[in-house]
Parts: sequence; C-alpha cells; structure tokens
Amino acid sequence: MTGWTIADIPPQNGRTAVITGATGGLGYEAALALAGAGATVVLSGRNDAKGRSAIERIRGRFPEATITYETLDLANLASVADFAARFATAHTSLDLLINNAGVMALPQRQTTADGFEMQFGTNYLGHYALTAHLLPLLRRGNQPRVVNLSSLAHRSGAIDFDDLQGAKSYNPFKAYCQSKLAMLMFALELQRRSNAAGWGLLSNAAHPGYALTDLIANGPGARGLMGQLGKILQPFASQSAAAGALPTLFAATSPEAQPGGYYGPNWFYELKGPPEPAKIMPRAKDAAVAARLWDVSAVLTGVSFDQVAVAA
Repeated sequence: MTGWTIADIPPQNGRTAVITGATGGLGYEAALALAGAGATVVLSGRNDAKGRSAIERIRGRFPEATITYETLDLANLASVADFAARFATAHTSLDLLINNAGVMALPQRQTTADGFEMQFGTNYLGHYALTAHLLPLLRRGNQPRVVNLSSLAHRSGAIDFDDLQGAKSYNPFKAYCQSKLAMLMFALELQRRSNAAGWGLLSNAAHPGYALTDLIANGPGARGLMGQLGKILQPFASQSAAAGALPTLFAATSPEAQPGGYYGPNWFYELKGPPEPAKIMPRAKDAAVAARLWDVSAVLTGVSFDQVAVAA
C-alpha cells in the first residue's frame, strides 16, 4: 500500500458507480479518477449548473468517458427516494456507491426538508436512506462496495440519543463530529449486517485528512483567528482535493481494501499523504450503539434495509 497513487487504480471497465456530492471537491476528483479508469459514473448533487460543468470538465479530460449527472438533495428524503427510483429505471445493478456529500459546522442550526438537524440529516441520514433504497441494485452488482466518507472529526464525536437533532443545545462542531462518527459507524454496521444477511457487500470508510476543498474554504472555520491560523498551517499540513480523494479511491477500488476497513492519509495525525489504514476510535466500534443508531435511523427515515432486502 505504501505510496499508493491514482495510477494504482485497477481498470474499472464494466463497473457502475454513484458518487454523491460529485460536482466539486473530493467527489469530483473521485468521479474524474473513476471515469478515467473506465467506470460508468453517475455524479449527483444539488446544483444542476455545477453538475453540467463537472461533466464538461471530465469529458474535457476523458472524451470517451461514460458519465451522467442526476439531481440529488440529501437534505430531502423525497429527493433521495426519487433519485433511487430514477437510477433503478436506468440501471439494473450498481457496483459502487460512494457516500461523499456533506456540510460542515453550520454556524446556526438549520433543518432539512424533513425537520432533521442539517448536518446529521445531510451527512448521515440522507446517505443511510440512499444506501437502503439502492440495496437491491447493489446486491445485483459485481463485487459491490459502499464507501462512506467520515472525518478526523469522528474522533471528537459522540452519538447523543437524547438530542440527535441538536434541538436542546446546538453546537456547530459537535453536530459535525456526531454526523461523521455516525458515517463511520454506519460503514462498520453495514458490513456486519451484510455478513449476517448475506447481502454480499464490501462496506468500508475513508477520510481525506486536511484537504483543501470548498467545505473548508466556505465554512465558519475559514473566518476569524482559527481561519488565519489555518492559512498559516495550510502549506505544511494540508493537501489538494485530488490528494484528499485518494483514501476514498483506495477504499473504492483497491484489492487490498478490507471489509469494515477505514482509510486515511499516512502523515502526522493523518493530515495528508498517501492512503493507509486509519485510526478508528473505540466508540466507533461500539456495536450496541451502532445497532441502536441503525434502528433509530430506520424510524426517522422511514426506510428499512430489512424490508428492502426482502423485496429484492
């Protein structure tokens, strides 16, 4: 794995991939790399103009690429269900799902169309529902994989069942850390459930380290003293979005990627560098909490993996 680069991506011809939040940043870089490796790639996002631009840029690099764009708002469960239905109409199977999209540390508490706290709803619940809706197609895929984007922030996260939506007390970074811990726990629990039920999935997770993307540049951390400190540290501790996408691409394509694995950069504190196995905090491995979160998520979203699996 040492020094793993984009050149190490195996040929992806014949594989179909869906990437959320693929109109910019990490998602775009993952889409670009997979398209270049021969995959059929479906980019998704909320901004159709950015979607068209992303398609044009990828085709500018790879004129023969098989790529499309579909509207998907993870902050709206109706949009999630509609996307999955459209995808199922156009495709008979799915080989790779990269749950990448996210929002970070919103200064004021906001809610999704369904009333969830925006970070928990977008970063986690939307992806939970999307994965469930797409499970029948994933089960018909060729060695199907699901990759969840977590973060170094998971290390500071806790699942607060008494206030999942931050309605009693909202803190921007607490909510973000919880959502990214939930994403990592979801990846691990999905592998456990797949093993138990015979779904045939390889579920794992990745994080980009300190990657320079719009998520950081446009977030609250870009302002004030912390923002100034970040600018000073960036040349030494950060990496490009393309480099930050490598752990995701490793998790999505490498024969070395393990079921239930977690991958991030190999430099100090996993801030930058080539991908390697990343540190998982003990609370992320708590199977009892993960199972409870899974059940709560099914109630909140109205989508049951078990029912979908039976229907498949």
